[in-house]
Amino acid sequence: MRPDAPVRSLVLWFPDWPVAALARDAAGSAPAAEDAPVAIIAGGMVTACSVTARADGVRRGQRRRDAQSRCPGLRVVDADDARDHRAFAPLVAALEERAPGVQIIRPGLCALRARGPARYYGGETEAARVLVSTVRAQGVTDVRAGIADGPFTAEQAARITRASDPVSVVPTGGAAGFLAPLPITALADPDVVALLARLGVQTLGDFSRLDAERVRERLGEPGMRLHRLASGLDSRPVEPRVPPPELHREVAFEPPLEIAEQVAFALRIAADEFISRLGAIDLVCTELRVELTGDRGERSERVWLHPHSFDAAAVVDRVRWQLAEEATGDDGGVLASGVALVRISPEAVDAASHHAPAMFGAGTDERVHHVLSRVQAMLGHRGVLTAEVGGGRWLTERQVLVPWGDRTVVAAERTRPWPGSLPDPLPGTVFPDPVPVQVVTGEGSPVAVDERDRMTATPSVLVESGRPRAIREWAGPWPIVERSWDAARSRRAHRFQVVDADRTAWLLVCAGGSWIAEGRYD
Repeated sequence: MRPDAPVRSLVLWFPDWPVAALARDAAGSAPAAEDAPVAIIAGGMVTACSVTARADGVRRGQRRRDAQSRCPGLRVVDADDARDHRAFAPLVAALEERAPGVQIIRPGLCALRARGPARYYGGETEAARVLVSTVRAQGVTDVRAGIADGPFTAEQAARITRASDPVSVVPTGGAAGFLAPLPITALADPDVVALLARLGVQTLGDFSRLDAERVRERLGEPGMRLHRLASGLDSRPVEPRVPPPELHREVAFEPPLEIAEQVAFALRIAADEFISRLGAIDLVCTELRVELTGDRGERSERVWLHPHSFDAAAVVDRVRWQLAEEATGDDGGVLASGVALVRISPEAVDAASHHAPAMFGAGTDERVHHVLSRVQAMLGHRGVLTAEVGGGRWLTERQVLVPWGDRTVVAAERTRPWPGSLPDPLPGTVFPDPVPVQVVTGEGSPVAVDERDRMTATPSVLVESGRPRAIREWAGPWPIVERSWDAARSRRAHRFQVVDADRTAWLLVCAGGSWIAEGRYD
């Protein structure tokens, strides 16, 4: 065999994998989600859709609005590569138990050399059927297999199969004849495909019959690669992935444990082993996934962050905090029975060298981190909070308190436009509960704002906590109008900045004739 000759390859293709991955990630059962019309959207375009959505006219490449017009009940979900990879990894691991040397081309598509499995299982078709059965045993019912000279031809063979007969074999040396009638769009290169279509090239056979030197002159080396694919001369080798080391740890309890401290104590050895395994390959964990499984099968799952990197004590603390939140949740938590299994795994890792103590310049930060972590360990997850500024129009909405070490997650993004919001600089003191005040004239008459956003009188005195303060300077009003289209949730008010005789600056709000102090400029 020539060094550049195509190698017999076996490709497994999972149709509509992003939809299946969504179902497995959410409910652990792909068929349940595929029964409903679902479309995966990236960049405003449909990248995958369920069988039900396709029956209603939804297609890949459609704009989101067009897809929703064809299927009003369509569930739209943003694309998530991490979710697709996470759901695909267990299937690859199961395949590697039957036939090592799997290459992940992308989530939902993998390849391996056909020679080894064919010799072991008694033929190429038999090997493909064994691998299809292995995947179906994992709960994925729709998987197709193609065997041919080279991964490209094998993938095209898998794509023409049916669910009832999921294996297609292209005989050795028959790649060119098999590919010839396929449409030129099989090359999956939009720019080249558009150019060839304008030139009247509609099939892979048409493309393969073009003179190679003319293709090189017009399309360069990328075009030559596509020309070889269309000619059945795919010489790309299958490059098996290197299986990642097993970094997770699991601890099962029989009988299940009811007390959080017992679970945390039993997890100490596993946490030490977890950190040691990472250290052995010069990694540290910066995001930790904790999965708790109850005796009745219920699951609690959460990803925890750390300001620097996790050690064994921090891992145990996160498990204990998660159990505490389960016990004190408003609905009693997800776990309704004792803990039968705890699984800890790294969600994100980093090189240990990036977290080594610095020789100079890091002392204060390390001391602060150490003290806050110790206090948090004693008081619980929300025992130490840091302040962040979020989005919104009202100052109390913009205050976000985040547990030490967690990523800031705000309901309203600060970078979005907020008409009517207060520009910087913000008040140094924001009252958690707005303080009722009065604003009156020199004669004691109340001051308000009319329907045309005009002052009814000149403000002269601010009465705060029963204490009158003479107003020396003031500015406003600045209207705040929220949800004018929703009578139940609409709000309308006016802001003022006021400086009293003591040179204290106040941020006041007038709504419906009533005044409150929203903050103070300290």
